Amino acid sequence: MIFNIVAQVFGFVGSLCLLLFGMNMLSDGIQKGAGSNLQKLLGKIAGNRFTAVLTGIGVTAIIQSSGATTVMVVSFVNAEMLTLKQAIGVIFGANIGTTVTAWIVSLFGFSFSIADAAIPLFGIGFLLKRMKKFKIHNFADCFMGFAILFMGLDLLQKTLTLSSESAAVLQHLTNLGIGGLLLGVFIGAAVTALIHSSSAMTAIVLTMAANNFLTWELSAALVLGSNIGSTIDAVMSAFGATTNAKRTALVHVMFNVVGTVIVLCFFKPFLSLVDMIVPGTPASNITTHIAMLHTIFNLCSTLIFLPFVDQIAFLATKIIKTTPEESNSHYRFPAILPNSHVSADVYLFQIQKEISKMSAKIMEMFDIISNTLARAGRNPQEVEVEKSVDLVQQLEEYIDEMNEAITHFLQHVSRLPNANHEDRIHFSRLMTITDTLESLSDENSSIMYTLKKYIESESFNFVSDQTKKICGYLESVRLFYERVCVNFTIGMTGEQKYEYEKLEDEIDHTKKSLKYESRKRIESGSDVKAELAYIDLVRKIEKAGDCIYTIVQAI
Repeated sequence: MIFNIVAQVFGFVGSLCLLLFGMNMLSDGIQKGAGSNLQKLLGKIAGNRFTAVLTGIGVTAIIQSSGATTVMVVSFVNAEMLTLKQAIGVIFGANIGTTVTAWIVSLFGFSFSIADAAIPLFGIGFLLKRMKKFKIHNFADCFMGFAILFMGLDLLQKTLTLSSESAAVLQHLTNLGIGGLLLGVFIGAAVTALIHSSSAMTAIVLTMAANNFLTWELSAALVLGSNIGSTIDAVMSAFGATTNAKRTALVHVMFNVVGTVIVLCFFKPFLSLVDMIVPGTPASNITTHIAMLHTIFNLCSTLIFLPFVDQIAFLATKIIKTTPEESNSHYRFPAILPNSHVSADVYLFQIQKEISKMSAKIMEMFDIISNTLARAGRNPQEVEVEKSVDLVQQLEEYIDEMNEAITHFLQHVSRLPNANHEDRIHFSRLMTITDTLESLSDENSSIMYTLKKYIESESFNFVSDQTKKICGYLESVRLFYERVCVNFTIGMTGEQKYEYEKLEDEIDHTKKSLKYESRKRIESGSDVKAELAYIDLVRKIEKAGDCIYTIVQAI
């Protein structure tokens, strides 16, 4: 007896794990194949709440995971790439999009032997994985994921059998009235939060209902509870995030909880509405009834709350108040660390934005150095060189933190199972750019320190020919960097690379010329200490130019 119970439990757990693995593999395969198209779909979101809802439906239907969509949304809000109002619309759409899985299981899972379809699908996926020349191998995991999902569902039907005593307990829950329904909602929420998949929970409910272990009312309660449990991913992703990201997670919880409460208040009429839409009685066609209930619930909730997006955003703002801004002395990467449910591609938005911020910080360093030199020329006695050195040093330390955080994040996304070969090459290139930007900040810090020594030397004269040349040399490197920064987002043509190569050659040639002139001045009796600082300054400016050209090669 005990052995049979243990075998049944392990059989159920194994079937469920196979089902979850198939869902994850299906999601990863679709995201691999979709590539940048998924990124473009997310980019379609504007201020229109209706387009936001459609985007949420489309993305969730594609990746087969409302949890993954909401994690993306929380992450994008955290990175200030989506507003709270836009995020609310996407969350509404994600709840509708997640009902696609229930329809797949309902329509295909119980109408024929899905195990027979699983093996051919797996074979197709395996063959596609070998066709790398045709660039369709990224969809291989999609077919193999469907096959494993079907196998898991078939095993779930066979292992999910209950004894007469267990079936009687479930029947008793229905007889408890509203208390039994609330308990069913709680069980649905708890199990969904535990397995992190409302789609898998719906598949379990469909299977148990198809095997006549669940009544129509209890099945409905479990599905409603699974909608609440599905918010666990958004809540977990909001830990340590910005205030707006926490508000986004709160909206997801409020939307699903309040929608469930409203349906429970009109439970019998709501079930009657579903019965009217779906032909046949629940007993004769329960899986279709459950799938329809899931869809109608999310559609009705969206239609009820969509006109009140502004008020919902206002309420979330009142509940989670804005905290005092964190100190800007330390950097923290705003994106949520990715998990296996989310395409690596969608993080490019945030990564590129943070690299742009990093490049802007380096431009600040260039500006401080140039302004310090200019002020020293007007009045060397009043220029606060020490203050400029401190400012540049603070920026350099901040950029070091940015480099460490961005590189760490890039390493994570490049190891995601749904990151294809092209993604990994691109992430590697971004790591090179980030590391080179950090090296450029080190060179700028060194330039500022050497400039301080040069300005404080007794022979410093801003109007002298040599100082004018060093000003022009520094400005040419700064303009070189400014032009390259534009190419971070718009890309670079072959002609531009050739032009930048010529600029790099000119910078090298100027360095040799300035060093040669300085040596001549030393031979003529100029102050050796000042001239050595001058030569060191020229050399470090040229090294900054080398760093910029390395970025050009990586773009």
